[in-house]
Amino acid sequence: MKRLDGKVVVITGVSAGIGRATAELFAKEGALILGADINEDGGESITEKIQVSGGSMTFVKTDVSSESGIKALFEVAGEMGGVDVLFNNAGVEVAKGLLDTSEENWNQSVNVNLKSVFFCSKYAIQQMKEKGKGAIINNSSVAGLVGSTFSPAYSAAKGGIIALTKTLAADFGEFNIRVNCICPGAIETPMLERVIDFQGDPQEVRARRKKNYPMGRFGTAKEVAQTALFLASDDSSFVTGAIIAVDGGFTSK
Repeated sequence: MKRLDGKVVVITGVSAGIGRATAELFAKEGALILGADINEDGGESITEKIQVSGGSMTFVKTDVSSESGIKALFEVAGEMGGVDVLFNNAGVEVAKGLLDTSEENWNQSVNVNLKSVFFCSKYAIQQMKEKGKGAIINNSSVAGLVGSTFSPAYSAAKGGIIALTKTLAADFGEFNIRVNCICPGAIETPMLERVIDFQGDPQEVRARRKKNYPMGRFGTAKEVAQTALFLASDDSSFVTGAIIAVDGGFTSK
């Protein structure tokens, strides 16, 4: 039996990277995907790919920095029978140090990376309470655990996700709603490419950064998606409030 058979799963930031890989994997496990992203072309691309392969996916162009946009997204989820699993994956990098970070940069980081998690969870939990169960997976970062000198605004938002995860897990456990958090390290995604380009010569930066990983390499989007699958499925039925680093040992040192 497929692990997510018939479950309505909302995935934000679905057009590329971890979100895209997760949508593909979850669809193979029988999920009914409702994908959200500001990137309409990318969202439609992954929707077509999943549908052609026999999976189920609906795409809604969504600005997750807007509560009204999020509310509209979950109205669609309600029409699908209500959300069973939410993967708060949408994120944006702000590769600027403290002295170069503008108010606009700060607002963008907090609104996309943290505010979206808060309001997506708010609307998802309303539907999950009616169903008597649910699973929320929040995508944070090792930058929320140890800090990131090249982007304090990003670190602050990602750290907020970790605290919010623990709060919601404690608050809604009695309703059989589980809330967990993944903290990826450097993962081979378009976002990582942009961050590396910002830091200097890409080849030199890659070699230097890989030395910080005991496994000697960066992770893949599929490896994060596999962790999300565990947290979304009944395999993790007694796991809530967990913060799981998927980082090749980066935070173990």
